[in-house]
Amino acid sequence: MRRKSTALVMATMVAATACSGGSGGGEIAAPPSDPAKVSGEITVLTNRSDQLADGTLKKYAEEFGKVYPSVKVKFEGLTDYEGETKIRMNTENYGDVLLIPNSLSRKQYPTFFAPLGKAGDLSAKFDYTDHATVDGQVYGLANIGVANGFVYNKAVWAKAGITDWPATPAQFVADLEKIRAKTAAVPYYTNYKDGWPLTNWTNAIGSPTCDPGSYDSLAKTAEPWSRGSDLHTIDKLLYTVVDEKLTESDPTTTNWEDSKAQMGTGKIASMWLGSWAIGQIRAAAEAAGKDPDDIGFMPFPARKHGKFCSVLRPDYQYAVNVHSDKKTAARAWIDWYITKSGQAAAEGSISSVRGAPLPDTLKPFSDNDVTLIPQHQKNVTEVNAVDKASEIGITVQDYRQKLVDVARGAADGDMDSYFDELNGKWSEAQQTLGG
Repeated sequence: MRRKSTALVMATMVAATACSGGSGGGEIAAPPSDPAKVSGEITVLTNRSDQLADGTLKKYAEEFGKVYPSVKVKFEGLTDYEGETKIRMNTENYGDVLLIPNSLSRKQYPTFFAPLGKAGDLSAKFDYTDHATVDGQVYGLANIGVANGFVYNKAVWAKAGITDWPATPAQFVADLEKIRAKTAAVPYYTNYKDGWPLTNWTNAIGSPTCDPGSYDSLAKTAEPWSRGSDLHTIDKLLYTVVDEKLTESDPTTTNWEDSKAQMGTGKIASMWLGSWAIGQIRAAAEAAGKDPDDIGFMPFPARKHGKFCSVLRPDYQYAVNVHSDKKTAARAWIDWYITKSGQAAAEGSISSVRGAPLPDTLKPFSDNDVTLIPQHQKNVTEVNAVDKASEIGITVQDYRQKLVDVARGAADGDMDSYFDELNGKWSEAQQTLGG
């Protein structure tokens, strides 16, 4: 099962914009006022192939059916959600409800999705609506919010004699060296082959400096990988961990699904992921006969004014296909799933319903006064434009896979030369765009 998957090349999506014919500002997929008057069969595209296989989604659909008896929900599980959805979106047949692909630029949302309502109205009930707002209309609602940090096996870290969270990148590396020396566990697992977990490192932007505007500032930053910047701190840590051989021996053979069980059984010590992964890895530990409470969550190893910071972002956002002829039923499912299904609480996730309490999985964060900061989106269009023109792809896996390759000697160069290359591309793109 894949979560925050890779954001892929936009060429196919751009072509789809021309052929799909969505005009934006169309029929609003409004929430129904009378469940008895809503009917039809809807198809929901999902990346939760695991919940499709184990019957969890079927149970949610059955509960939904008690409220909306004339609506039938059919799921399609996509193991390569981003890739398969991108192909489907060349046509009008991409389900009635789907998760907005990471590879789609926000300006394209009105082409592919029906508006769900005004930003002012929906932001009063749901968090993260700013991540899917175009011209005052919201086109997607997040199912959950995600804090970012290292999922880790506390028993392994304790066996290595480590009881406190590392407060600096250097201390984190030193702790991994202790794990390598004193345990049989892989200190850090890259999930290089699946690729999408590497994209989550971008969600650390803002953590080292505790600055919610750090991502926005990339629009005007000529050299984002300069020493002292968030991206330099983040990518230097990943590079160093690989360079010091504190990761799996062959990153080209990693496997995401297997990694959950390996961490649950203490064969892996740590992975950088979103907080959504805590529950899945605890479940893997329990299934293997291990203590699920061994699985913990720690923030990025940096402090500002003595405090750790973790960036809080939405997970995938649910949208309604602009071509769907069952928009009311589709919207009914989205609202019910987010607000009534209990899915967020069941998985120990952060509900996107405004004012909902933090889950128990993040109790260590609240107990240790970790500051949860948003990632501002005021300049996201400009940042995306520079990123696209630079051909770096800060939200895709490729550039970090190359970073890992350089660090392990499978590609030419070193960290400084690679950062110089990235800075050059970014700066040139800004100049080309007149930034």
